[in-house]
Amino acid sequence: MLGRELVRGATTWNAAEEVCDKAIIHTRFGGPEVLELAQVPKPTPKDGEVLVKVHATTVTTAECKMRRGEPLWGRLILGLRRPRRKLRTLGLELAGEIEAVGKDVRRFQPGDQVFGFTGFDIGAYAEYKCLPETASLALKPVNKTYEEAVAAVDGATTALFFLRDKAKVRTGQKVLVNGASGSVGTYAVQLAKSFGAEVTGVCGPHHTDLVKSLGADDVIDYTTEDFTANTAAYDVVFDTIGRNSFARCKGSLTEHGCYVPTSGLNNNVLQLWTSIRGGRKVVTGMSVRKNDALAYIKQLLEADTLRIVIDRSYPLERIVEAHRYVDTGHKSGNVVITVAQTGLPGGRDPTLTRPTT
Repeated sequence: MLGRELVRGATTWNAAEEVCDKAIIHTRFGGPEVLELAQVPKPTPKDGEVLVKVHATTVTTAECKMRRGEPLWGRLILGLRRPRRKLRTLGLELAGEIEAVGKDVRRFQPGDQVFGFTGFDIGAYAEYKCLPETASLALKPVNKTYEEAVAAVDGATTALFFLRDKAKVRTGQKVLVNGASGSVGTYAVQLAKSFGAEVTGVCGPHHTDLVKSLGADDVIDYTTEDFTANTAAYDVVFDTIGRNSFARCKGSLTEHGCYVPTSGLNNNVLQLWTSIRGGRKVVTGMSVRKNDALAYIKQLLEADTLRIVIDRSYPLERIVEAHRYVDTGHKSGNVVITVAQTGLPGGRDPTLTRPTT
């Protein structure tokens, strides 16, 4: 095994006496190489919690930023000089099986196949994850694999939240999706079309065919055309990558159009200001509580009316390679991580590292 004892915070646990599982940890901020495969104690669900045996997770741009400790103001939460202990295992999306439940759990039972979002309780880069039964979890679509289901968690629900709930997209409107080939963008194109909108997608030259196949009425290659410089006007500009601003996009909006970014503290201030002033406005928010959205997306997936785009898939042991690929900024759709049982029978997997205190 790993030795007689491993130190974990201010306490110790005996590796020979407790069941262990694998997790990806990072004890410092930096590039993909800071990620390490470690053996950690298997969690036990508390009252009101469920234990999920994770079959699949993803690598998102958000997690890559957290790994780097970005933005700098975010270190107030992540940790000033190094990641806080509770935030050393990343992972926002998961799909797996309920292995055990705590006292008084009613929503789920052992054996349920689920998919969901950890939210602020990150940690899906592991073989097991405990979450409150009230967390953003839903039964997995019966016709999708774990890998497919996990790729439809945050991207699809985030697109749904901003387009349906915040921008209230409706039939006849013109919607532009900036970053149409990404995780959020690929779902945004499809959902906006399903709401009856005319959709323009903005992406790189290698992804134009993909975006067209998802239903976009028009596709703009950002390397040859700046949509903010043409004369077209849109009811909604959905900025999924945050590389624009309300100031730049204002001229691309109709008289009462809205700029909908998925991030940016300054956008919260602009939302308040533009709502008071009237006319073109900023509409933003935080897509964290996803229970209802997951149920809606589940229905679409089971009806095969929503396409899942998976760019690449890696095993957990190749998490560094997966992060390095996402860092290029050129992924399309989702990058999936399969969390498989590996290791040497009765011994230590040579790729494992001990958790750093």
